[in-house]
Amino acid sequence: MLDGLDPEQREVATALHGPVCVLAGAGTGKTRAITHRIAYGVRAGVYQPASVLAVTFTNRAAGEMRGRLRGLGANGVQARTFHSAALRQLQFFWPKAVGGELPRLVERKVQLVAEAAARCRVRLDRNELRDVTAEIEWAKVTQTVPEDYPAAVAKSAREAPRDAAEIGRIYGLYEQLKRDRAVIDFEDVLLLTVGILEERPDIADTVRRQYRHFVVDEYQDVSPLQQRLLELWLGDRDSICVVGDASQTIYSFAGATPDHLLNFRTRHPHATVVKLVRDYRSTPQVVHLANGLLAQARGRAAEHRLELVSQREVGPEPVYTEYADEPAEAEGVARRIRELLDAGVPASEIAVLYRVNAQSEIYEQALADASVPYQLRGAERFFERPEVREAGLALRGAARAGGNDTLLTDAVDLPSQVRAVLGGIGWTPDPPAGSGAVRDRWESLAALVRLAEEFARARSGATLADFVAELDERANAQHAPTVEGVTLASLHAAKGLEWDAVFLVGLTDGTVPITYARTDEQIEEERRLLYVGVTRARRHLSLSWALSRSPGGRGGRRPSRFLEGLRPGSPTGGGRTGGGGGVERAGAGRTRRRRGPVRCRVCGRTLTDPGEMKLMRCEGCPSDLDEELYERLREWRSIRARELGQPAYCVFTDKTLMAIAENLPDSEAELARIPGVGGRKLQRFGADVLALCAGEEIGADDRADAGEHTHEQADEDVPESVTEAVTNLPEK
Repeated sequence: MLDGLDPEQREVATALHGPVCVLAGAGTGKTRAITHRIAYGVRAGVYQPASVLAVTFTNRAAGEMRGRLRGLGANGVQARTFHSAALRQLQFFWPKAVGGELPRLVERKVQLVAEAAARCRVRLDRNELRDVTAEIEWAKVTQTVPEDYPAAVAKSAREAPRDAAEIGRIYGLYEQLKRDRAVIDFEDVLLLTVGILEERPDIADTVRRQYRHFVVDEYQDVSPLQQRLLELWLGDRDSICVVGDASQTIYSFAGATPDHLLNFRTRHPHATVVKLVRDYRSTPQVVHLANGLLAQARGRAAEHRLELVSQREVGPEPVYTEYADEPAEAEGVARRIRELLDAGVPASEIAVLYRVNAQSEIYEQALADASVPYQLRGAERFFERPEVREAGLALRGAARAGGNDTLLTDAVDLPSQVRAVLGGIGWTPDPPAGSGAVRDRWESLAALVRLAEEFARARSGATLADFVAELDERANAQHAPTVEGVTLASLHAAKGLEWDAVFLVGLTDGTVPITYARTDEQIEEERRLLYVGVTRARRHLSLSWALSRSPGGRGGRRPSRFLEGLRPGSPTGGGRTGGGGGVERAGAGRTRRRRGPVRCRVCGRTLTDPGEMKLMRCEGCPSDLDEELYERLREWRSIRARELGQPAYCVFTDKTLMAIAENLPDSEAELARIPGVGGRKLQRFGADVLALCAGEEIGADDRADAGEHTHEQADEDVPESVTEAVTNLPEK
């Protein structure tokens, strides 16, 4: 049972008596240590399986723990979330403690909150409703009653989404509605269990006879209410083992606090304390960066930070990249991901992590354009979000109305038209205060405004109808089925996960740390959030930022303050600079080759329209299109797209097929010169296209043979200039 454990893990596994506190850094094998501890205690006869309760915070983590315990022969041990364990006890003891059946559990409290708000004569939209609901949940897990809510918000320096007194009234009426209708919510499960155990000593004794030994994972995330329940389960005993890392506390907005972990030795002076610092997940290079990040931290949690020691072989240095703008950053990340895929790294072992979910759209599009499958974790796809769907409907309606839409009266260009339409559904130029659903909605709509600005620069004279068509095209691309794909996730959603390669993107001041983090503690939590992101990487780690939001914008952004002294060339507090090497700058050196203007091959005029640049001629210039070949190419493209499970334009766009049918290439070199046909697509589809141009028929076997060599060479299908990047945008 102890074989394969390092000395510290073995110390955890054999510490079977008395209070035990395990301070476990990221990647140090804490789950392995505590499951072996439980299994060793069962095998040694110290624990009866049914007397052990292990609690954690997610069903996924509880399921993983149960699986490991079964594999170690510790069947019968209960591994549950706090809510699951409390609900079982509440269901069992309710008839005895209260009488009758347990009130019905309301899984979604939003409707009741909406009714309470209406009765208070407060009008809330969908996102405000979500934020007020979250505030009520925070109040309950911090054991704050409605009348004390305003004072609690002020004391905690919490930024409420609305007037605190107003939320307090809604909270009070919500509780009244629940009582009137004999229903309870998830927070009530914990509160009622606490109430029964406090008021009925006989029931508390029954629970304590059942469960004699407790293990709590992710102890830095317990709320005051969960800690209170844990103390009632324990009674006057001390057979408890807690595991946590104060440096990974990133959920304080939901009531989590590391104080219980940091105060454990005060409450239990004779506790056995074990530190797990051997990092088996990440390379020395990644661990060095993680340690450096925390070395600059301040506050109580920072005083108890763990200095990790990597146990893995040497790997590549973290890559720092500065981009001119966000589209260039997304394009660069997609290119590097393609290089990793071509080098044999599975797509499921790559992740792109960002601070807010609204940042996903540009990476969804960049990966779709590069034909890289992806999956979103912890959020809806950008174009499936309710606010984006609502915006799409409003924009489509305004495009149909044209000059008859009064919102567009004073809007002279596409970006101002989009701002006017989105303003009609609540968007404002200035972001709302604080975080939450209202802020998330604003970020999504702001992303559409930025997209309109970029689209207008790429297509001079573009109309609102053109922009709506572009949105439809992007939405279609992101509905492509993905089975194994690159993970796109927020830093919060990435907690507890790990990948071979991690891309941390958008690392500018104002995003990491986020603008609404103002107090010292809020800033430090943002630092811990970045630390969690860094420690998700096993081998490859890339950190990037963009100097401006849009192409051509003023590059006034600064890299995240958390990277000072860590990224090469940045000053530390003592005036020294960060590590060796240098920050890559997209567009510098050999990263990109500058190209001259694209000219019409018929009349010689400089081309600026993306579609014309793909055709290499003006729309009005004579075309020698082979229409029969064009239709054969379109038919072939549809078949290949179905086989690949991708949108048709991810194979080739209409304009690229048209350019092929006009140029009639008869060699790979000629085909490669056509815009939209890069190295990767040339290798993947070139043989088919050249055969069609030669008048040959393509069968299924030919397509299968061509597909066998898809990833043998590194991807060369990379735009070499902003012009080519724009040229490769999909068109309707």
